[in-house]
Amino acid sequence: MRVRTKTFLFIIGGIAIIAASVGLVLFALRNNVSLYFTPTQVFNKEAPQGRNFRIGGLVEVGSLTREKDGLTSHFIITDMMKTMPVTYKGILPDLFKEGKGVVAQGKLQSDNVFYAEEVLAKHDENYMPPEAKDALDKAARAQSALNAASGIPPTDTTAKKIGY
Repeated sequence: MRVRTKTFLFIIGGIAIIAASVGLVLFALRNNVSLYFTPTQVFNKEAPQGRNFRIGGLVEVGSLTREKDGLTSHFIITDMMKTMPVTYKGILPDLFKEGKGVVAQGKLQSDNVFYAEEVLAKHDENYMPPEAKDALDKAARAQSALNAASGIPPTDTTAKKIGY
């Protein structure tokens, strides 16, 4: 075998090994990647059905209810445009409160209820995930545009609700 042929086979073998490695990494990560969606995106059917994903927004005031078992909680997440009912079985974080930011990870079931496996609450007064902040800002701008079109004077209540 000539040197040129050996070099060519060596390069082809290296590319095959790299491709196999990348394929295995992507295969391993496909079940661990959790995408983030807002209630509006879920309503528009942009979220995957039957797969885990994260949903975030504000916990609607007055929506938190607990069952008698002490572990099952029901609440509603909103992005100021749409809402999404959430059921969670477990102990809610200490910082979980109505009117505050939350991110829940779980699955959307056929009854259009999001069944959370994990709930994360806002960890300090100034933090909000960038995706949630962007979604809330977009919803506030859309609400302002609707109010302006209908002749309702602008208010600053949305900004106060989300802690600006």
